[in-house]
Amino acid sequence: MYELIFWKYLEEVYLNHQEVYEAFDDETAIEGLEELPVQVILNRIASVFSKWEKVDENSWKNNNGPGAFQVLTTPQSIQIDCYGTEGKTMDQLVNIMEEYKCPLYDPQVPMRYDEMYAPE
Repeated sequence: MYELIFWKYLEEVYLNHQEVYEAFDDETAIEGLEELPVQVILNRIASVFSKWEKVDENSWKNNNGPGAFQVLTTPQSIQIDCYGTEGKTMDQLVNIMEEYKCPLYDPQVPMRYDEMYAPE
């Protein structure tokens, strides 16, 4: 399993990424993070992956190749757990989240890829 997680800071807020990642749960809001349009994002993922089998409300499986993923959400975060998913598929997921200005945090590295959103 490979985990991708996304969130968006409020303007002028910049926190310790690992501490933010560790603080996520379903009930506690994290000060300094924006609420995300979770349903809109889920609909966008469903649209992009419409050729994949939708296993349940938040899980997709590729019947024509490797990979499956599950999307877990809080009001402030989107976590995508990838199972045998190819890099190009993960790139597609990252690109979808970039549409909502939510950069990737990769907890396996750990690194947040938000250079494009950093203030000038």
